[in-house]
Amino acid sequence: MDNGFFVQAILYLASAVICVPIAKKLGLSSILGYLFAGIVIGPFVLGMIGSEGEDIMHFAEFGVVMMLFLIGLELDPYKFWKMRKFILGMGSIQLIGTTFLLFLFSSVFMDLNWQTNLVIALALSLSSTAIVLQSLKEKGLSQTSMGRSSFSILLFQDIAVIPILAMIPLLITERAVVTDEFRTSLIHDFAGWTQALIVISAIVAVYFAGRYIVVPLLHIVAKTRLQELFTASALLLVMAVSYLMQLVGLSPALGAFMAGVVLANSEFRHELEGDIAPFKGLLLGLFFIGVGASINFKLILEDPAFILIFVACLTLIKFSVLFLIGKIYKKRMDHNFLFSFGLSQAGEFGFVILSFSTQLNILPSKLGNQVMAIIALSMLATPFLLLMNERWIAPYFGVKEKVKKPHDVIDENNEVIIAGFGHFGSTIGRLLKANGVSATILDHDSERVDLLRKMGFKVYYGDATRLELLKAAGAENAKIFIAAIDNPEINLSVVELLRKHFPDLKILTRARNRVDAYELIDHGVDKIYRETLYTAVHLGVDALTQLGHRKYSATRQGQRFIKYDEAAIRKLAAKRHDKMAYLATIKDELEMQEQLLKNDLYLNFSASDHAWDSEHLKKLLKEE
Repeated sequence: MDNGFFVQAILYLASAVICVPIAKKLGLSSILGYLFAGIVIGPFVLGMIGSEGEDIMHFAEFGVVMMLFLIGLELDPYKFWKMRKFILGMGSIQLIGTTFLLFLFSSVFMDLNWQTNLVIALALSLSSTAIVLQSLKEKGLSQTSMGRSSFSILLFQDIAVIPILAMIPLLITERAVVTDEFRTSLIHDFAGWTQALIVISAIVAVYFAGRYIVVPLLHIVAKTRLQELFTASALLLVMAVSYLMQLVGLSPALGAFMAGVVLANSEFRHELEGDIAPFKGLLLGLFFIGVGASINFKLILEDPAFILIFVACLTLIKFSVLFLIGKIYKKRMDHNFLFSFGLSQAGEFGFVILSFSTQLNILPSKLGNQVMAIIALSMLATPFLLLMNERWIAPYFGVKEKVKKPHDVIDENNEVIIAGFGHFGSTIGRLLKANGVSATILDHDSERVDLLRKMGFKVYYGDATRLELLKAAGAENAKIFIAAIDNPEINLSVVELLRKHFPDLKILTRARNRVDAYELIDHGVDKIYRETLYTAVHLGVDALTQLGHRKYSATRQGQRFIKYDEAAIRKLAAKRHDKMAYLATIKDELEMQEQLLKNDLYLNFSASDHAWDSEHLKKLLKEE
């Protein structure tokens, strides 16, 4: 079979397009889709690409190089200094603690010299920056406390790779036997301490050359105002530094990381991110496919017990160290589980360390391949661990922790009760307060309650799905209950409880979209406010105004659109379980709405027009 570049590219992209949507459809991470795509087309399953894994990582190497360039580019010195206590504290505890425990484990269960055990421990102590950052991004946790802690440890590990790689040549006990594969290294014949000195010198030279040579050259290129030339210059820098690192026996990926760090302080940083960002997701996917394809199942089947037990022990050791760090830094139990599972795998830098150590003859070739298989399997297991935590562990521990703090004693009874005081609920609360209306505010996020109190809001901590809390808040005597909780499922639970125990209480509830609204309609709620509807209509009104329509007319058309859409959604709610009837009704409603809105442009204000006026004015008009 022709195994040229185009054939490989088609196979990689086709496998990703097929496997990733299937994984997402099953509720799994996209990372798993990429990994399975690599496994399926790799040399050890269908054998559609590669020859025993020798050329797989060559194709994926560019993805790793560019990924690490972007990581280095995002290494903002200000952010690093601001997070220094977390980065140095959490990062050093994790790296030292995990390395020590893995070194003990390897020393006890494998008959190897201490240099080999240390290399294995260092390689496995590093987590996968690619997997963790992608998982955080998919779950929307990048800016949370847990996300920042994960980033701190990953950043420390990425930086620690440099001294680790510089130290490894010092562990050489005999002259390395250099194969043809590694003859590109110019320093393989030197003594260990000399190699270490050359490596450190090369890294320092890259940094200063970047600061005082490369950045000025980019200024010259930028003056040409040719975007493609600027991007080409950046890629040239990445490739040149990567090749230099390879010449001194280091990984090209480490060179790319250094190139990113060099440009992180320059004024070109954001422009480079903008140029390369569109390729970032695809390149990460390429890397994960390469990892999946490189899993040597023949090697695993030769000694499955050793590799699988090692993977389990590795995950357990890393999880334990990370969980202890979470306890030291007083993380919530559910956050700590997510944090510990998320970083419990080995990472892509492990491949770099193992390859370098094998080259220097510190690590036997077969053992190096086995440890690489362990790294790949641990990366493959991570999405499953996160899924297990999300479905079976986090809900239990999350609820257990939340009930530890008792609900606040509510000492007021107002006509309005607001449940949920995030961005949506707080906007409502501020508007009511500005118009002299007091509201009893409930929220179940203890951290947000503390923050809001410091900001001057009177907010009560409590779970609105508990009947006793609703009674304490005065639901029996209140006139209006505003359900503004972020989570649609919890919001629906609150509405069900209110309908059952307080049938006369008027409910105004938040819905993110029409799917959420259907469920609320089934419970007899009349006043439903869809976030996507009102924001979209407001934007549409502004667009009409910008195109020359009168502000009054455009606003009126927007109000009419909302009225027609709210009427239509109640018809659709009853038919949503019959797909054919639902689609037919949607088509009819859309056509009718368009025609009504066109007709309305030529109608004058009348008593039958209910789009603009208040309920009070409508009533008066009807009476006349």
